[in-house]
Amino acid sequence: MINALARWHADHVNFVRLLDLLDEQVGAFHLGETSDYDLMSDILYYLRDYSDRYHHPPEDVAYARLVERNPGTRLIVNRLLQEHRVIATAGEELFNRLNDAAADVLAPRADLEAATATYLVYYRHHIFSEERDIMASAAQALTEEDWAEVAAAVPAGPDPLFGDNVMERFVSLRRKIAPDV
Repeated sequence: MINALARWHADHVNFVRLLDLLDEQVGAFHLGETSDYDLMSDILYYLRDYSDRYHHPPEDVAYARLVERNPGTRLIVNRLLQEHRVIATAGEELFNRLNDAAADVLAPRADLEAATATYLVYYRHHIFSEERDIMASAAQALTEEDWAEVAAAVPAGPDPLFGDNVMERFVSLRRKIAPDV
């Protein structure tokens, strides 16, 4: 149990670091300064790929078990599951806007700024809600059997950005967020 919750919390801390960096880049874009579209794309790729493959699947199992153990959590769990879908859709929209900007496709600046703002707001709120509303409830309500089911939901995989073996695609991003590494 502690391992799953600690991993989720560590992921959330890392996700917030990346969201902050994405926010800085779009802030520069807003001011007419140069933004690093490759960096922004790498952030988005990591947040989408890692979350979809390793972070959300065990959460989804834990959520289902939590609702079984504590039906009073159904409303918040349903909202969080819906937020997973909204974040995925907002991420796809932002991905498209970033690709357009990187390819010098003429589009209003506001489109990229709005897509980024939507993604940032939903993702930050989602993380905050999980930390505040779900993690303590899960720690109290779920049994060792539940946590075993959570652990079996997806094999633990290496973190391609924050792990020991950084994927080639993320080397530049890793240096940006952890210059001493």
